[in-house]
Amino acid sequence: MVILPEYRWWMAESKWRAAEELGFSHAWTYDHLGWRTLVDGPWFSAVPTLTAAAMVTSKIRLGTLVASPVFRHPVPFAREILTLDDLSDGRLNVGIGSGGTGSYDSDAIGAPVLTAPQRTQRFGEFVELLDLLLTRDKTTWKGEFFTADEARGHPGCVQRPRVPFVIAADGPKAMGIAARYGTGWITTGSRQLDSPDYGTWWRGVAKVTKRFNEELASINRAKGTIDRYLNLDSAPVYSLTSVEAFQDAAGRARDLGFTDLIVHWPRSEGVYFGHETVLEQVAGDVLPGLVDFEFRD
Repeated sequence: MVILPEYRWWMAESKWRAAEELGFSHAWTYDHLGWRTLVDGPWFSAVPTLTAAAMVTSKIRLGTLVASPVFRHPVPFAREILTLDDLSDGRLNVGIGSGGTGSYDSDAIGAPVLTAPQRTQRFGEFVELLDLLLTRDKTTWKGEFFTADEARGHPGCVQRPRVPFVIAADGPKAMGIAARYGTGWITTGSRQLDSPDYGTWWRGVAKVTKRFNEELASINRAKGTIDRYLNLDSAPVYSLTSVEAFQDAAGRARDLGFTDLIVHWPRSEGVYFGHETVLEQVAGDVLPGLVDFEFRD
């Protein structure tokens, strides 16, 4: 479940509590300075939001969807991760992505425009350095985009050897990073598709899944050793439009080997428009049957 960071806490708190009570396995929030059509509306920071969510839940896993090197540096971010992992008693997932170009995040801080190879290199450095910072007591490291000089990592993560990285990757080079460092891989489908219809989108998901399997094979990593997350709401049809829509999407995802599904809390208007009654029906009638949502080779 994704709960966008657009609500004042007196309203958001009940959603985070409900996500756990309804039986969802994990709950996420966007780690952006602002997002697309919602950029002029209310928007709050991801790390404080997840901190508050950790204080009002006890079982559900929590995560960023997704943190990126656009406005984060691995050294201070590692400290925030350590703190969140401690506050949540080991319930943190760190969703990580490369960050796009021409986004509000990059524009708001006046970030330089990077080429695709530069973005990939920056992403690789971000993930590699973050991995080192979270697994070592002291890290000195230098890349083209990031540097660490005897950065301390004590006391380390509650989860060992570090918190799980769920790495967003749709392109082949980013998939290589996900295959090497990821506890989980998340996809939104093929980026090469322009406004696809529902069937075309699913065919795109099948293509990137096949490509990711090939990437795993190239480094001799078994398919079943990494969790696979599909953002269902990247499809042209919102996943919680109806119970039937969710069931159809869940079945297709299972057939493609996905272990985890990501959906968004219904909004009253605009993007992810839907009704909480559908969410409640899915939670009550469908989720119990997805408890054993297993990878299919």
